[in-house]
Amino acid sequence: MRFPMQLIKTANGCIATTKTTPSDITPEWFRESFWRQRQAITGSSTGRYITWFVQYDQQQWVLRHYWRGGLMEKFSKDAYLFTGSNRTRAVAELALLEKLYLQGLPVPRPVAANVERFGLWYRADILIERIAGAQDLVAILANTPMSDTQWQQLGAQIAEFHRCGVYHADLNAKNILLSGNQFYLIDFDRGSEKIPLKIWQQANLDRLLRSFNKEQGKQPALAFNAQCWQWLMAGYNRVNPLA
Repeated sequence: MRFPMQLIKTANGCIATTKTTPSDITPEWFRESFWRQRQAITGSSTGRYITWFVQYDQQQWVLRHYWRGGLMEKFSKDAYLFTGSNRTRAVAELALLEKLYLQGLPVPRPVAANVERFGLWYRADILIERIAGAQDLVAILANTPMSDTQWQQLGAQIAEFHRCGVYHADLNAKNILLSGNQFYLIDFDRGSEKIPLKIWQQANLDRLLRSFNKEQGKQPALAFNAQCWQWLMAGYNRVNPLA
């Protein structure tokens, strides 16, 4: 994948940078302790693991470590087999984000990624821009419903990603943010570009629907129902018809 990225060698691996990455970045920037010592941690998000919000000059960033899930988590929390820097999850996600960002798609601006090797394995982290004033859909729908226009706008936005061949490996309600009137997709770990085919696009939408239903199972008052999904699909099909 070609994009404005440079791999800078470090003592134990590399840092992947974009044209806007600060020139003095070091592996320490990818550690929570670095920002805590500078009193630059502005918050955090807690899911399975903690994601840190940090401030650099006037910029707000998100620092995320790559953790394993599923069966492999039982063997290692965060170690991945190293098969080349460009194939690491952090560098691949940075590359995809940079390409989508430059195309004008609503994703966070990527900052940099760090890969640290140990033997045949590696650990990784990524820094991305924090989207100002954004909340994920679960947080929003727990407090207020979205209008039919907003649901259709969301559907149209997802359809635009699909029309461009963008596959989101974990399209769920928490990986969709709303800031003002703009929806964003976040967390493109294991995402990729594919030939636009209805089979994977439909599977992506099915995953999103399962996510909404799962969240509603946890929060029965969540402002989501079958009509909301119909509105979303109406917006989607206007841009990228599946029928």
